[in-house]
Amino acid sequence: MCDSVVVVLPGEVLFAKNSDRDPNEAQRLEWHPRREHPPGALVGCTWRTLPEARVTFATILSRPFWMWGAEMGANEHGVVIGNEAVFTRARGEPGGLLGMDLVRLALERAASADEAVELIAGLVAAHGQGGRCGYEAPGFRYDSSFLVADAEGAWLVETAGRESARERIGAGVRAISNELSIPAFARRHARRLPGLVARAARRRSRVTCLAARASSPRELAGVLRDHGPGRDAPHYDPFVGALAAPCAHAGGLVVGTQTVASFVSRLRPGRAEHFATATAAPCLSGFKPIRIDTPIELGAPEGVADETSVWWRFERLHRALAGDATRRRAHTAARDRWERASWDGTRAPERAFDDWARFVDEAQAGLGAGGGDDRPALVRRYWRVRARDANAPTSKLPPR
Repeated sequence: MCDSVVVVLPGEVLFAKNSDRDPNEAQRLEWHPRREHPPGALVGCTWRTLPEARVTFATILSRPFWMWGAEMGANEHGVVIGNEAVFTRARGEPGGLLGMDLVRLALERAASADEAVELIAGLVAAHGQGGRCGYEAPGFRYDSSFLVADAEGAWLVETAGRESARERIGAGVRAISNELSIPAFARRHARRLPGLVARAARRRSRVTCLAARASSPRELAGVLRDHGPGRDAPHYDPFVGALAAPCAHAGGLVVGTQTVASFVSRLRPGRAEHFATATAAPCLSGFKPIRIDTPIELGAPEGVADETSVWWRFERLHRALAGDATRRRAHTAARDRWERASWDGTRAPERAFDDWARFVDEAQAGLGAGGGDDRPALVRRYWRVRARDANAPTSKLPPR
């Protein structure tokens, strides 16, 4: 489950997305250069092989480690795209394209948001959608919706099987969650129950309300960190965990989904600024400035904990903090001070992740005695199982 939003303002467009997936499903932030390909070249997407384009553009992609495609990203032309799982009555096609494949294909091949929209619609019509989408649940299938933006404006594209619909976003806020929201298309294709279970309408409403007050990347990052009205910590439902707000935290009996990566962009004519966590839990993590022309090696995390990747190194701290309100408050205050240099432009992308690594190491070393794990017993048990599966740390605090 995920949330994405665009804010179209005079002279600029803001974009933000949380990628919500299984808790141990590490996401890689990767840089891919512009490439030229020989005639007849092929590209292997997650489950399908397609003819390759003659030229693929330079991209930054945030992708689940086991997929070819990406949840979100940007290209050298200032195009950004994020996708959402949506649940429709269309029958999936074995070996079809995934929504994540469509994000990457469009970023590699489209020089504008308008071109990306046409490309997504064409690929869906030609090749269909289908195949495994879940990491822990091999049978999980879905179609996708997309927010596509550049400095000139934004589009919403929704799909159901080989069909698609689009909506131009000329001004203001447009948010999407895990259900179709173009009215006529939704009436024809939507399956309502999965969206209700995923609390999609509640999250979309919350994101829309908060984003209406956002006029900068920093303020839009605050939307991605939100836990709901009046809450500075996740509220856990026994069935879906903390999924009713943009910053998702896993721990439900029916749905276990965690925000595993976050991305924010500001798009202006001739200039695009991008910021990413490259980690889970934006409420605890820090946004770092990134540039298309400045590749950074962040490791290659997978579904088992390692000691070198940016994603898993922060995950150790995230899981130590997650259940303790006292530790969380102290950490987020320190994180906010660290992050100021990201937003004011004084921290160069070349050193952002080195600075972050030092901050995480110091925060981990400085963890004092906690006050106890304040999460429900069901949530603590859920995370113990995930820790075992990934050979990863979990909270060692006693219940409070």
